[in-house]
Amino acid sequence: MAFGGSPAVTRAVANNFIPELWSDEVIGAYKKQLVMANVVTKLSHKGKKGDKVYIPVPARGAASLKAADTQVTLSAATNTVIGIDIATHYEYSKLIEDIAEVQSLASMRKFYTDDAGYALATRVDTDLFAQAEAFQAGTIGGTGNALFEKAVIGSDGATLYTGGSDNAADLTDAAIRKMILTLDSADVPMDNRVMVIPPVAYNEILSLPRFTEQTHIGNGDAIKTGQIGMIYGMDIMVSNNCPTVGTSRVGVMMHKDALVLAEQVGIRSQTQYKQEYLGDLFTADTIYGVGVLRASSGVAFVVDAAN
Repeated sequence: MAFGGSPAVTRAVANNFIPELWSDEVIGAYKKQLVMANVVTKLSHKGKKGDKVYIPVPARGAASLKAADTQVTLSAATNTVIGIDIATHYEYSKLIEDIAEVQSLASMRKFYTDDAGYALATRVDTDLFAQAEAFQAGTIGGTGNALFEKAVIGSDGATLYTGGSDNAADLTDAAIRKMILTLDSADVPMDNRVMVIPPVAYNEILSLPRFTEQTHIGNGDAIKTGQIGMIYGMDIMVSNNCPTVGTSRVGVMMHKDALVLAEQVGIRSQTQYKQEYLGDLFTADTIYGVGVLRASSGVAFVVDAAN
C-alpha cells in the first residue's frame, strides 16, 4: 500500500533524473578543458542529417573608381567552397557495478564526469591542432621530418622549422611581432586573434621583461600572479595538449576564422541499468568534424621543449 496514500519515489522514478545530472556535470568538465574549440569558428549541425557541411568562403572584393556618366564596374565574385566531413565519433564509457555504487563516496561520479569531459575535450583539441599543419600553405598529415613543415621557429618567427635538424628555438618578442606582421600582411583582422602556447613557451614569455615587469605594463601583476592575459591585443592561452614534434612543441597564432569545428552531436551523456551486469552503464560521446577555413589566417611556430 502506498505510504500516506501517495506514490513513493521509487528507483524507476528517481532514475529519470540521473542522465540529466550526469550530462550537466560532463558538459561542465568538457567546457573547462577546451582550448582550441573555444577560439575557432564553430558550426552547429545538431539535429540535422548528412555527413558533410559545405562552407562558402568568399574572397575580398575591390572598389572601383566611378567615372562621370558611365556605368558602374561590376566586381567579379571569386568564391570557394570548403567541405567539412563530419565523421569523428568519440565516446567514453564506464560500467559502475552496484556494489561499487553502494560502497563508494559520491566523489567517484565526480571523478568520472570530470574524466569524461577531459578525455573528449582532449580529442577535439588534438584534431583541431592537427589542422594547424595547413597554416601558411602547409600540408596536413605530415610525418617524420615533414611534420609542420611550414611552421616557423620561435626565435625569429620567420625561419621555417626543419624536423631533420630540429632547429626549434625559444620564443622571443621579435618572433611574436614577426608572426603578427605575417597575419597583418595577409589582411587578417586584428580582432579575434589568439595565441595558444605550450607551457614551455609560457615560461619563456614570463622571462621577457616587457610582458611582465612594472616598468613596461604598469602594475607588475604578471610577476605577482603569473597571468599575462593579452600580448599585443591577443589573448594568450596555455595548453599542454599542443603538438609535440621531435623534442619540440608547437604553438599557434591565429584568427578564429582559420579553423572550424562542426558539431553534429554535442557532448551528451547517457546511463542505462544493465541487469545482466548489476550495474549502470555510463557513456558520454560527441560527433563532430574539423577543417581549415583560411590557412593564411594562422601561423604555427615551434619552440624547444628542453627548457
